Amino acid sequence: MTSSMDFNNGLLDRLPNVRGRLSANAPLDKVTWFRVGGPAEVMFRPEDLQDLADFIKAKPKDVPLTFLGVGSNLLVRDGGIPGVVVRLGRNFAKIDVDETRIIAGAGALDGNVAKVALDNSLAGLEFLSGIPGTIGGALRMNAGAYGREMKDVLIETEAISPLGEVKTLSLADMGYSYRHSDLAEDWVLLSATMEGQPGKAEEIRAEMQKIQDARGESQPIRSRTGGSTFANPPGHKAWQLIDQAGCRGLKRGGAQVSEQHCNFLINTGDASAADLEGLGEEVKKRVFDTSGVELRWEIKRIGLEKGERS
Repeated sequence: MTSSMDFNNGLLDRLPNVRGRLSANAPLDKVTWFRVGGPAEVMFRPEDLQDLADFIKAKPKDVPLTFLGVGSNLLVRDGGIPGVVVRLGRNFAKIDVDETRIIAGAGALDGNVAKVALDNSLAGLEFLSGIPGTIGGALRMNAGAYGREMKDVLIETEAISPLGEVKTLSLADMGYSYRHSDLAEDWVLLSATMEGQPGKAEEIRAEMQKIQDARGESQPIRSRTGGSTFANPPGHKAWQLIDQAGCRGLKRGGAQVSEQHCNFLINTGDASAADLEGLGEEVKKRVFDTSGVELRWEIKRIGLEKGERS
């Protein structure tokens, strides 16, 4: 279910000229894994790093920027996203190898980085094959799976400051904790330099296959979902708390708690973003009522409610 509401305040006319592409009222429901959500007020696909940096320097200060990867761990609300949504294309998805280090652009798929590590017999990055998304998103939330996370492999990242300056940030600068970075939202992450260890290709391949098998068996990967909904609270597993609260299979509109893995919400076909977010909030309430544990959203929820305009 999508929102038919469009933005119509002429933002395009206020934006600087670019070499990439600007488009108004760009639909987002087709580019997120949940397949829901309203449009971007303006979508910007920069031609290259300089195009992006120049745009950030020249855009009006009151215009917000939102960066969108492949929309895997994301819920865009039905009213859409005000301001400019930036999507990084192929020029931001390059993957290079320097001895035991891999340098990957923010637009590179996590799974592709794991494959390049395999091709170069570098171990330690297999966990990325179990994360559906881009390196930019993984950097932003310290993504992890199967016992490892970004903080275990990151050496440094390249980023653009709110003033449009390209900077190199260290691992410490990211302020990582479990599924969280302290880095301000208005910093734009461009690339990651990650450290692997020399390994045997057959062992790396076997570990990646083990991860893929585990995902297929335990997660609804063929459904319209957004990945893990809630972070695991200290000392608990989110799915167990949700199950114990009687939420497995719970529905709201076209949204449902997965029967296969109840820390996943799925769009059964005609869900709205409000259905999915409302269902998640209901799960949070029931878990708190039964266990006293407060769940924290791992899925990022952005944009305006239907009918809301800034």
